[in-house]
Amino acid sequence: MVSSRVLVTALKAAAEPTRLRILALLGSGELNVTDLTRILGQSQPRLSRHLKLLTDAGLVERAREGSWVYFRLPLPADNLAHALLRDLDSSDPVLARDRLRLDTVKREREQAAQEYFATQAGDWDRIRSLHIAESDVEAAMRRALGSDPIDLLVDVGTGTGRILELFADRYKRGLGFDLSTAMLAYARPKLDSAGIAHAQVRQGDIYDLPLADGAAGAVVMHQILHFLSDPSRAIAEAARLLAPGGKLLIVDFAPHEHEFLRETQRHERLGFEAAVVNQWLKAAGLIVEQTDALAPGGDGNSGQLTVSLWLARRPASVATQRAKTNTALERTA
Repeated sequence: MVSSRVLVTALKAAAEPTRLRILALLGSGELNVTDLTRILGQSQPRLSRHLKLLTDAGLVERAREGSWVYFRLPLPADNLAHALLRDLDSSDPVLARDRLRLDTVKREREQAAQEYFATQAGDWDRIRSLHIAESDVEAAMRRALGSDPIDLLVDVGTGTGRILELFADRYKRGLGFDLSTAMLAYARPKLDSAGIAHAQVRQGDIYDLPLADGAAGAVVMHQILHFLSDPSRAIAEAARLLAPGGKLLIVDFAPHEHEFLRETQRHERLGFEAAVVNQWLKAAGLIVEQTDALAPGGDGNSGQLTVSLWLARRPASVATQRAKTNTALERTA
């Protein structure tokens, strides 16, 4: 529910042809001012004024990534901005022309991102060849996280956005964070082409994520800890985001001796002992529920990588956890 004053402000902001066209374009995904300038054929200062009005009215969100600023419709999709768009005539010739120009901009952006990613693909393929099939790892991740619906899933170090794709059927809202603008530029069109409108990617510091305590039903950290100088701090930050009963899923390498990963791929750590990660999880106030080792099969794989998986949960409440602990103690007395 919103107050009449807020509603009137929002309706006034939307009741202008260019601003309505902007809302319609953002309904298809995030865009920056340069994108909107190309599509709408208007000057950057003029569009910036329109975007400020829409942002001040709460119809649009803005997020800075380096020197760029991206604009998006707020999540979830049941707010006023989305309600206004549901009543728009999609066959309107002006909106149809805007969509054609948007498609051109997205194709160009995706091609540029793919060209960047292609330069990294050889090294990524070399790493993948050292452990079990990615499909097996992903299947294990889906089993671990379970089938319960998730209100908000946060993917820390989202990279290409693959984890947001993998769990798209499990969450109501998805947010992926990454420091690399190049990876975000790749992830956005990838999610768009997969038709995943209920997920967004944003630039964010893994040690200081811009979300409130207890905001997430689940957090995933997939192959990110080995890049970090302080993985325990990153786990503590991920734990902070979890709502009572929320789950943290970590996937990373077990200890190994592949020095080339440190030398050429900027790996800070050559894998993690299960007991060490368990200790970090407990220090962050979480209960470790599952630890698995996914080793490569077949002969001659002794030098290859084992993928480890950890699942931890935030206690439903301090009182509930104390009651469970007391019960366990009584049973052993």
